Amino acid sequence: MKQPTFFLSHGGGPWPFMDGDYRRAHARLEASLQALPATLPEKPKAILMISAHWEETAFTVMTSPAPGMLYDYGGFPAHTYEVVYPAPGDPVLAERVVALIEAAGLPAARDARRGYDHGAFCTLVPMIPDADVPVVQLSLRRGLNPAEHLALGRALAPLRDEGVLILGSGFSFHNLRLYGAQGREPSAAFDGWLQSALPSPEGRAERLQAWAQAPAAHIAHPREEHLLPLMVAAGAAEGDAASCNYHETEFMGGVTASSFRFG
Repeated sequence: MKQPTFFLSHGGGPWPFMDGDYRRAHARLEASLQALPATLPEKPKAILMISAHWEETAFTVMTSPAPGMLYDYGGFPAHTYEVVYPAPGDPVLAERVVALIEAAGLPAARDARRGYDHGAFCTLVPMIPDADVPVVQLSLRRGLNPAEHLALGRALAPLRDEGVLILGSGFSFHNLRLYGAQGREPSAAFDGWLQSALPSPEGRAERLQAWAQAPAAHIAHPREEHLLPLMVAAGAAEGDAASCNYHETEFMGGVTASSFRFG
């Protein structure tokens, strides 16, 4: 059965491995991720994860059969640099992804050493705590061209009929200087645009390519790497309607944050 695609807001640092106020600030996000598998038509055969935390000159695919961990954050408790998410890789899927990208005329590369970054494992730990679904990560391409990432999504669309769940992991608002009350107005303004721009597939690609014209766009995303996974998820579900599957207005003290399902 055809899998949907998702753009997921992934939260801050290694939050699923923490306790206290920081973990509690992610409670609604965590609940949405825990609930996600039950909404799928069937258990995925594998997951293709496009994380905001990996950029290369070509779209690069993780090929390891047993990926390690990449602790790409700073200032967190010591134990968060020892956590493990032991999901296997999938070299066969990785080669399929490379072939689809190259067939679309886009540049592709392989990386046998890359481990799971926090954009990947912080969404997967709540979703699939047993780590029993193979995962392949795929990078963004430097330059962060929206049209290229929409085209990447289109190239990957056949995977949905092959039981692969495509997840774009970023954040709907990513201005680290404005988390808290300062981010209330710009995050709400940009989120309002997302809520209106994404549901209908008609003209959605054009709206996404022009995302920089949205209200508070460059305040919400001073650098757009946390938005580009949305382009991939939308491109892979170009003809499908979208819906919001996570939304709150008080994330980290006042930020409006959302995630979206396509198909």
